[in-house]
Amino acid sequence: MGIFDALTLAGGLSLFLFGMSVMSEALERRAEGSLKLLLARLTQSKTAGFLTGLIVTAVIQSSSAATVMVVGFVNSGVMTLKQAINVIMGANVGTTVTAWLLSLSGISSDSFFIRMLKPTSFTPILATVGTVLFMFGKTSKKKDTGTILLGFSTLMFGMDTMSGSVAGLADVPAFQQLFILFKNPVLGIIVGAVLTAVIQSSSASVGILQALASTGQVSYGAAMPIIMGQNIGTCATALLSSFGTTKNARRAAVVHLSFNIMGTLILLLVFLPVSLFLKPPLLNEPASLFGIALTHSAFNILSTFVLLPASSLLEKLAVRLVPDAGKDEEISELDERLLAAPHIALDRCYTLVQEMAEISTSSMKNVMELLTQYDKQRAKEVREAEEKCDHYEDILGTYLVKLSSYQMSDADSGIVSMMLKVIGDLERISDHSINILESAEELREKKIQFTDEAKRELEVLCGAVSEIMTLSCTAFMQNDLDLSRNIEPLEQVIDDLKEAMRNAHVLRLKKGVCSIETGFIWLDLLTSLERAADHCSNIAICIVDAAENSMNLHHSLSVMKEESSYYKTQYAFYSEKYALPKIT
Repeated sequence: MGIFDALTLAGGLSLFLFGMSVMSEALERRAEGSLKLLLARLTQSKTAGFLTGLIVTAVIQSSSAATVMVVGFVNSGVMTLKQAINVIMGANVGTTVTAWLLSLSGISSDSFFIRMLKPTSFTPILATVGTVLFMFGKTSKKKDTGTILLGFSTLMFGMDTMSGSVAGLADVPAFQQLFILFKNPVLGIIVGAVLTAVIQSSSASVGILQALASTGQVSYGAAMPIIMGQNIGTCATALLSSFGTTKNARRAAVVHLSFNIMGTLILLLVFLPVSLFLKPPLLNEPASLFGIALTHSAFNILSTFVLLPASSLLEKLAVRLVPDAGKDEEISELDERLLAAPHIALDRCYTLVQEMAEISTSSMKNVMELLTQYDKQRAKEVREAEEKCDHYEDILGTYLVKLSSYQMSDADSGIVSMMLKVIGDLERISDHSINILESAEELREKKIQFTDEAKRELEVLCGAVSEIMTLSCTAFMQNDLDLSRNIEPLEQVIDDLKEAMRNAHVLRLKKGVCSIETGFIWLDLLTSLERAADHCSNIAICIVDAAENSMNLHHSLSVMKEESSYYKTQYAFYSEKYALPKIT
């Protein structure tokens, strides 16, 4: 093997690994909706979890990526350790699909139709279609489909290049002796594990083995231990990703490793007696690309068949190997490992924003009740809610900015922008609840009482604010476009109420029935309540804009007010519903 053959091998390997990476990432983006649906249907059933792992891995063509996502799910509390074990087992079987695709390179026939199944025959067509879709596709889905085709074509071209570059090794005695050494099962397992750990992909490692097998110098006796080792080496990615995670996330990574080690040991106990005593002729025959794919699948399926019923024992083993630290651990609300699947990471963010919306809404309603009936415990809860909202804004803002740098659909990109705006509004609502709480405490400390007329007015305003809080929270959580259109007319009514209540306060001052000190607190309350309603309006407009793929809040607001008959009807309805008592 000359220097140019070595360079060709290096180039082929680079194209192979690059193509696999590009194809896997594009498949992940293209199938995100399906992945979300599958993961949402996870149950305690072993079969359901196993099938989920199998399908997800077969779709994204990477057991390492699937397992890293599982570690992220467990670390975020989205998935339990018991669910994760079954998914990991399924992922081990799903990863065998790649080897079957690569085995098509070994097809040989004079028939036109059979020759067309050979990748070197159809990948130029796929590459051409992929280029057209990638360069001229108008939507992200078309571009992702083009990327998948280009990635697959690059992968297969790299595979063919590798096979061609190593063809000359068939006549090199040292190469022949090398694979005779690999018939030693322990050495073969070590080589397979190290190679896979380095490139962090069992699919790619099997592909390299298939390329070497094309020389005809790799026997089944040498290939089988290497394949066993490859399944151990692929655990490196999940183990590395588990550093700094919760104990259950580390246990999920340990389950992945122990499952593959135990599967290898069990099949090794079968392989050794057969190879030493029965010595079947098959072990000395050259392994074909198809034969390696079959062996890879058989090994993973048999391992799963043996160990799936014992998943509870694997869980207990993981708990022993990663014991409780003796102190409570905080679950990571947003795990960066989930960024590998942007659609799923986005869904996790949406869940947390919904929680934030519930907290801020509940806090505002609680604090309005404290104006008439103060309670220390509820006041403490309002302050804790504000701290939670601050925390959510910090982690969500940072995470969403990172997420926005990943390639995603236009719709998902719009949702990211919407949530970045919404979390700011929700945090400000919680700030206004603190302002109202401080006003309530000032009233209590100074023993100040509003007039009966002011109390009735405040009751009307608080009722309107309570309703707009409920409307905005429900509309956001349910992504209800129709409900969100009720918010802006109610917000305008609240603006009118604030102005009318300020005027009424001035009249009471002139009559001498209200003090200036009371007036300061009164105006602070009106301002806080009205501004909280303003933020509800912002949330509603964000929902409308996201649905229309536009984030032009001011334009949407002006159109809604000037051109919508529905707005005018609802404005009239809320004006009547929240009319102030007549001034006497």
